[in-house]
Amino acid sequence: MGESLSGRLSRIRLIGFDVDGVFTDGRFYLSDDGVETKAFHTQDGYGVRALLREGIRVAIVSGRRSGAVEKRMAELGVEHVILGSPDKVRDFSGLADTLGVPMADTAFVGDDIPDLPLLEAVGVAIAVANAVDDIRSVCDHVTRSSGGHGAVREVAELLLAARRGAAE
Repeated sequence: MGESLSGRLSRIRLIGFDVDGVFTDGRFYLSDDGVETKAFHTQDGYGVRALLREGIRVAIVSGRRSGAVEKRMAELGVEHVILGSPDKVRDFSGLADTLGVPMADTAFVGDDIPDLPLLEAVGVAIAVANAVDDIRSVCDHVTRSSGGHGAVREVAELLLAARRGAAE
């Protein structure tokens, strides 16, 4: 019999997040001047900082480029921000290799079809509540919260609770 989800979560040393639909509700605003803005949930920021304090490395892996994402992640202290990724599996697994983290000890949080190959490659695959059915069906866990509405914080609490449970 395989290891429990809680056991696998307790070993996570690197977690990656998509942005649009995970850190945000999937919408972005584009002004007439071509300036893009996004809305981030402050509770998600607290969750990211909690992960970093516990020594869990956090990465952003997105197919889109965004100055707003760069700025927000810098504010949160996220060092590993991969934007405009044409191949999320290659980019994330390369980061894991550089950091010395086996893919079995990684997790990724996604919401849509471009995330599917990476979700299938990590140790623990997590979908946000608003993820498309094809993503939800392959994930080990689905959050109660939707992207942009505290899902990142929920994932952080899930990982930290699993670590506390493993330590007892």
